[in-house]
Amino acid sequence: MIFITIDNIHLNYSDQGHGFPVIIMTGYAGYKEIWRSQVDYLINHGYRVINLDRRNSGNSETTTKGLRMSRQGQDLAELIAYLVFTRVNLMGNSMGAAVIWTYLSLYGEAKVNKIISVDQSPKMVTDDTWPYGLLDVTWDNFPKESEKMYSVKTTYNRISNETYAAVKAAQGNAEFNHGLNRPLLYDHVFQDWRDILTILRKPILFVAGRQSPFWSSNYALASATLCDKGYAKIVNNAGHVVMAEQEKEFNQLMQEFLLD
Repeated sequence: MIFITIDNIHLNYSDQGHGFPVIIMTGYAGYKEIWRSQVDYLINHGYRVINLDRRNSGNSETTTKGLRMSRQGQDLAELIAYLVFTRVNLMGNSMGAAVIWTYLSLYGEAKVNKIISVDQSPKMVTDDTWPYGLLDVTWDNFPKESEKMYSVKTTYNRISNETYAAVKAAQGNAEFNHGLNRPLLYDHVFQDWRDILTILRKPILFVAGRQSPFWSSNYALASATLCDKGYAKIVNNAGHVVMAEQEKEFNQLMQEFLLD
């Protein structure tokens, strides 16, 4: 399915199932098919699932327009309005989680029910106030140091054959344009979303991979303490793409949190 934003960018998404809605977003350069297991699980448990390829990701349109986090948050707001949702669960991995925080900063939490953030630190530059940044990125070497993430293996545990095949089929021969998307990456790394977490009153679950290659998984515990209703779970034998590396455990955590 295609949704057209107000600046005329075509976003690819799927809309399946019936029941309370869940919008899912993956990370930088990701394809929505990485959530294959979660989409099937949620549909089978009575949810309506909207799985979005964000601007410049997956099979959505590639553009030079709006390469900033604020535009990503606006894209989400426009989709929520287009689907006429008055309350919705939001779930995102990596930059997909940061898009949720961007949305909250711009539009508030009135339409949000619950949030699941998967392996994304709310602050990616390490300094005296936050030891859980991206790799070795500090204010002294930002932003160029952040590009080292390109060479990092994101997974610790092998993802399932079914999910791998789904992602590869969606990707085809396409290659992500890192150069074009550099402004978005830099803007993403620059942000500090801790102030948004401190005023959030809706439940949020931080799921981290114990073996995440990007930051200490303890960021999840620290992030949860910032929130009024924050919870954290560190999943063993998982890297950055927790939901695809430990599908069964993640799906159980997801369901328990959403139903609680």
